[in-house]
Amino acid sequence: MIWDTHAHLDDPRYREDFDQVLENMKNAQISRVTNVGYDLASSEHSVDLAHRYDFIYAAVGVHPHDAEGVTPETWGTLLQLAKDEKVIGWGEIGLDYYRDLSPRPVQQEIFIQQIELADQAGLPIIIHDREAHGDLLKIVKEHPPKHGGVFHCYSGSWEMAKIVLNLGFYLSFAGPLTFKNARHTVEVASKVPLDRFLVETDSPYLTPEPYRGKRNEPTYVREVVARIAKIRELSLKEVAQQSFQNAVRLFNLN
Repeated sequence: MIWDTHAHLDDPRYREDFDQVLENMKNAQISRVTNVGYDLASSEHSVDLAHRYDFIYAAVGVHPHDAEGVTPETWGTLLQLAKDEKVIGWGEIGLDYYRDLSPRPVQQEIFIQQIELADQAGLPIIIHDREAHGDLLKIVKEHPPKHGGVFHCYSGSWEMAKIVLNLGFYLSFAGPLTFKNARHTVEVASKVPLDRFLVETDSPYLTPEPYRGKRNEPTYVREVVARIAKIRELSLKEVAQQSFQNAVRLFNLN
């Protein structure tokens, strides 16, 4: 069993062959998927998907790209969605200084507010961190989430990873771990404690080797599992089982 802990199956790119994508996933023994929201509409879609399919879970939240458009009504609706039994995380949230689609002070304010909302909802947070390591670490140190969280598609150094792990977070690995220039990510994957890592696709983005250039889908998370297995000199089954157990623990599921 493998758990793709971060995907966006509500993306329009799956509209024409959605059933086939799910069939591919089942054939590849991908047994669970967390569909992650990035704004109000996608959060609602995630909850809807989670109710249509027993193997899909949902996360709700506002991506830093959309931070500037948040209203008080946004928080009220997300808190209501967060009460749903199929919602297991708050995200994806955080900072993105690469695209800077929302002003950085606004991103920071909205990130802090969502940590507090996740605490209120009793959920772990799912963190998006792109070229914002310093400010993001400062915020999670000053506002530690009560129910933990994960740095999705971890992209930092091992030195940063040690800080993040000491703060109680999990690290999640995605397609970039399979890229030829993934030296820093490979180092982190070789050293992260085996009880503190997850695997994901971030579908339809970040397609792993050897499928780069194609649309990503949950089936391809097997390539991430296989890469970790090779790095750690473990079997694919051992990595799959360990990452699955870690996800169950983070998301507080039986």
